[in-house]
Amino acid sequence: MPPRVAVLTGSKSDVPSLEACTQTLDQLGIAHDLQVMSAHRSPARVQQFAAQAAEQGYEVIIAAAGMAAHLPGVVAAWTRLPVIGVPIAQPGTTAVSGLDSLLSIAQMPPGVPVACMALNGSRNAALYAAAILALKYDDVREALERFRAEQSAI
Repeated sequence: MPPRVAVLTGSKSDVPSLEACTQTLDQLGIAHDLQVMSAHRSPARVQQFAAQAAEQGYEVIIAAAGMAAHLPGVVAAWTRLPVIGVPIAQPGTTAVSGLDSLLSIAQMPPGVPVACMALNGSRNAALYAAAILALKYDDVREALERFRAEQSAI
């Protein structure tokens, strides 16, 4: 079974913010699924997905959300898989320009860890997921090494 990453976002309006993530996963040859589910509007769906993610073959979850940004934390509460949070800042959506999203993800309580990327840092989320998978999969490690070599040659 190929390595699988679940890419989740709380709103359809956040999908464009994940384009760099999905493109990077594609570039590295990492199978992934993008799904929209909200910790606030569809909490039962989030719970069910997160609780069954490992059984479904996922190995890492990237969860992006704006504003209150509860999606990464709620997912982490329901799974043992590593969760990478991506705070989304969209101009004009909140008075605090994404700081609310960043703090919601970065300030997780002890015992429920979530890796936190920079605001709109979905590309780094993909690279971090790749680094996790590279510990287990040689092809991912090699793809990540090629990516970094190409990046440093610029």
